[in-house]
Amino acid sequence: MDVRKALAEKILLFDGAMGTMLQAAGLPAGGLPEIYNLTHPEIVLGIHKDYVAAGCDVVTSNTFQAGELKLAGSGYTPEEVIAAGVRLAKESGAKYTALDIGPLGQLMKPMGTLSFEDAYAMFRRQIEAGAAAGADLILFETMSDLLEVKAGVLAAKECCDLPVFVTMTYQQDGRTFVGCSPECAALTLSGLGVNALGVNCSLGPEELMPVVETLLEWSRVPVMVQPNAGLPKMKDGKTVYDISTEEFANLTSAFAAKGAAVLGGCCGTTPAFLSALRKKIDGMDRVLPKQKPITAVCSGTRTAVLDGGVSVIGERINPTGKKRLKEKLREQDFDYIAGEAISQKQHGADILDVNCGLPEIDEAAVLCRAVEEVQAVTDLPLQIDSSDPEAIAQAVRRYNGKPIINSVSGKAESLQTILPIAAKYGAMVVGLTLDETGIPETAEKRYEIAQRIVREAEKYGVPRQDILIDCLVLTASAQQELVMETLRAIQLVKAGLGVKTVLGVSNVSFGLPSRPVLNSVFLAAGFGAGLDAAIVNPLSEEIMQTVRAFRVLNAQDKDAAAYIANASVEEKPVVKAETRTLSDSIMEGRAEETAAGTRKLLETTAPMEIIDQWFIPALDKVGEQYEQGQLFLPQLIRAAEAVKSGFEVLRAAMPEGGADKGTIVVATVEGDIHDIGKNIAKMLLQNYGYRVIDLGKDVPVEKVVQAAMESGAPLIGLSALMTTTVTSMRDTITALRKAGCTAKIMAGGAVLNEEYIQYVGADYYARDARIGVQIAAQVFGGQQ
Repeated sequence: MDVRKALAEKILLFDGAMGTMLQAAGLPAGGLPEIYNLTHPEIVLGIHKDYVAAGCDVVTSNTFQAGELKLAGSGYTPEEVIAAGVRLAKESGAKYTALDIGPLGQLMKPMGTLSFEDAYAMFRRQIEAGAAAGADLILFETMSDLLEVKAGVLAAKECCDLPVFVTMTYQQDGRTFVGCSPECAALTLSGLGVNALGVNCSLGPEELMPVVETLLEWSRVPVMVQPNAGLPKMKDGKTVYDISTEEFANLTSAFAAKGAAVLGGCCGTTPAFLSALRKKIDGMDRVLPKQKPITAVCSGTRTAVLDGGVSVIGERINPTGKKRLKEKLREQDFDYIAGEAISQKQHGADILDVNCGLPEIDEAAVLCRAVEEVQAVTDLPLQIDSSDPEAIAQAVRRYNGKPIINSVSGKAESLQTILPIAAKYGAMVVGLTLDETGIPETAEKRYEIAQRIVREAEKYGVPRQDILIDCLVLTASAQQELVMETLRAIQLVKAGLGVKTVLGVSNVSFGLPSRPVLNSVFLAAGFGAGLDAAIVNPLSEEIMQTVRAFRVLNAQDKDAAAYIANASVEEKPVVKAETRTLSDSIMEGRAEETAAGTRKLLETTAPMEIIDQWFIPALDKVGEQYEQGQLFLPQLIRAAEAVKSGFEVLRAAMPEGGADKGTIVVATVEGDIHDIGKNIAKMLLQNYGYRVIDLGKDVPVEKVVQAAMESGAPLIGLSALMTTTVTSMRDTITALRKAGCTAKIMAGGAVLNEEYIQYVGADYYARDARIGVQIAAQVFGGQQ
């Protein structure tokens, strides 16, 4: 039976952990489990067979870290490791073999340096090798970055026809390491057409229930759950997990009772755990989760729901009628565009329209860059706006999340070019009620075009909840008698098609005085007719007052809380460039503006004073918002990059070493090839003025000891991502103390907790990069 058919008819059971099983069989701490496919194939095959004997339907190949970045220096290629891994999985006798693919090992742009195209190519290399070896499906697991996994999913769909399953890993706060929520993952991955999505690793089954319930509500495809065997603890120098096989089976089978279609295990689970789960789910029928269609879009970290209220789509990043924006687009001044995005969010926009349509520029390239820059400084979902299908396709492809495409019309050519893009990438699409004959005068004719758009969209696989119909606003100055036809058309569309509606409101007042008054009155009339979203200028107070007032009247603003809060304070004026502070630039992550502001301040202010009075307080504020969940890793990194640009200006004006607040040595311990967390900590520490000696990853014990003793650093930071390298961290700290090192030691990494910190002998637990800065402030004295 094809795995797709099996997925539709029964609960599929995947296998459990591989790494811990290999470790028990002799894999050295920090060793790459994937190499055992070639050096100890009989051990890998034996583990696969044990899972098959336990009743698992799907065995995952031992290829989680078989990408080129993580295999670098091993002497083996991805093709060699993957071919052997898939062959061994198939030899186990399992019904289905999944090609297992984990994160690539580098942060994606704009957080890091890995481009979308490079990520795509790396994933495609792994997928082609796995497909050639005979894998039955592809499993992306333990993913944190939605854009990274999007590159992988597209690589899979564009080079083979194998089913694609995806699981993300979530923290205690219900978000991934980079801030992706279950809602964002479900919206984006469902739209991309994966066969199943869900969660693995992260936590134990009990702790994962809220995440799974959210996925079941938001996902349009079957949901998959592979929890750990509880939470990790140290016992007699080894990592153990805190629930029994029976507890695991009882808790994990509860996911199936709620509607999960695929179950399995992750860290700490063994064939015994899966055998108990098999017995528990045998005889259980597939339960279909109770769902209702959700009309929503998202960025990588934030959703905008268009059900049950009105939404504001900011219109200001569009060069039509904007001389200055045209100049900035020609100059490719993306800092200006970022500023427009930030300003619109601050004034209440829910979604931002991004249009770079100028005939004299490479629109596709500029639009892609503009989307990347806007996503780097704001978490609002975007509406990709262009009349060029190629520009739309390229921008939507690289967009992190589920966007809106603006737009398709009733013209045959438009339907044939835009709808396939929306279907492929799972985007929402705006449908304009015009065709080859132009914009009809009557509401009924516009409704007919809307009906055609909806019908054609559904043929391409775009569901109704992903369609926004724009009944088009005509100018009151030129076609006054037709203005109200737009409102009638909205009513017809809402009643007859059941889709959401959107309008570009500002056109109604073109050529007339006091435009904000006309726009706001027409907007109110639109809301009364059933308008769901308005493309407007959020910096217009008249417009936003209308929006806030209507949200009270339609009960969207519960207890009028936002309305009252806004009325109880003085209106904030638009922050103009000349009144902005350096702190604003840093907190918004605007590197060019930060550098320029630093140069200006240097005319009257000493470098150290700039660091103490501007850089550090701004970073502290960003750090507080990060800890409170008000912003996430992308914004934290962006702010740190902005400070970095300011430091580069200061260094030219300071004596060498003048900004150093002290020396810190950092390293990822021996046997561990993961350094993303360590690199983030390093960048943040440097931006607080510390000199950081970075020894890299997989650092031998003796090299750490040598660097610590030679530098005399008062603080050492050690990182370990895997449970198998925690002992290496302990060995490193033991060697440091034996050598007479008196430095304080902070330890961090995804697997660590307070219990592990005691086991390894560290002085501090750096839960994240922000905590690392606080530890440094304590060690070096004084509060930065």
